[in-house]
Amino acid sequence: MTGLVALDIGGTHARFALAGIGADGAIALDVPQTLRTSDYDCLELAWREFERRCGCTLPQAAAIAIAGPVAGGIVRMTNNSWVVDTAQIKDRLGLSQISMLNDFGAVAHAAAQVPDSDFLHISGPDRPLPASGTISVIGPGTGLGIAHFWRDGTGGYHVQATEGAHIEFGPVDALDNAILARLRTRHDRVSVERVVSGPGLVEIYHALAAAAGVAAPEQDDRTLWETGLSQDNGLAKAAIDRFCLSLGSVAGDYALAHGAGAVVIAGGLGYRLRDLLPRSGFAERFRFKGRYEGMMANIPVKLLTHPQPGLFGAAAAFQRQFSGETA
Repeated sequence: MTGLVALDIGGTHARFALAGIGADGAIALDVPQTLRTSDYDCLELAWREFERRCGCTLPQAAAIAIAGPVAGGIVRMTNNSWVVDTAQIKDRLGLSQISMLNDFGAVAHAAAQVPDSDFLHISGPDRPLPASGTISVIGPGTGLGIAHFWRDGTGGYHVQATEGAHIEFGPVDALDNAILARLRTRHDRVSVERVVSGPGLVEIYHALAAAAGVAAPEQDDRTLWETGLSQDNGLAKAAIDRFCLSLGSVAGDYALAHGAGAVVIAGGLGYRLRDLLPRSGFAERFRFKGRYEGMMANIPVKLLTHPQPGLFGAAAAFQRQFSGETA
């Protein structure tokens, strides 16, 4: 079995896990450790802390999934001061093998490899993901992750990470117009991520309050998600219901743009909404594409339930890279 360290690095947290890849390509993850990136000046220091916690010498191989576009093996993170250079970190950590990819590209690798039991059906025909063609992967969380992968029908696949979260937000109705108008008071250009992400709930919440002519006290998005999902705050609950509609619209847009035969919803917020999405307006908005409504109704939408898709996907990408398969 090949041993390695799998890493999933976001703006707030860095998750580490020992991983093993069997001779048959099967991936096993140990219990992950989560560190706050703000507690460490660089990846090397966080790595040393993980090594200390493990109490053992770490493998000389690493699979790194990192939030940001990976260009030339270097990522400069926007939400913390870390700069990760594949060549430099390989030398500093004494690694013999290293792979690095976009964090949501790693999630797409996970979606391509996990079994059907790791998916929950959300809408459309209740059938497994297709064995051939393109599958869109969409993940609302602190931001919005967008990727897709293409299956060749013989077990092979290719992942394409994107920065699709930064396309422009397209209103569908009057409330969407109000959300857009609110955001335009602070941003020259409003991307989809400003609405379909955890912080986007604040914008929806205040737009709903203004439309109803009621006062809405300032609250952060974490509080709104907690009180809305627990139904302790009626306006926050309505905002979450509306968020599900917006997610449906965006998921349908990407399915059209990718020519997808299926869609996978991933990410922390997706998982928190697993009970609500199937009975929300998500499916209606997903289908609401004019003359293509019939085609959209025939696209299955699944929710990825694997507990650590970033870590699993990073290991999967490593396995494919060093086995000579196409990423």
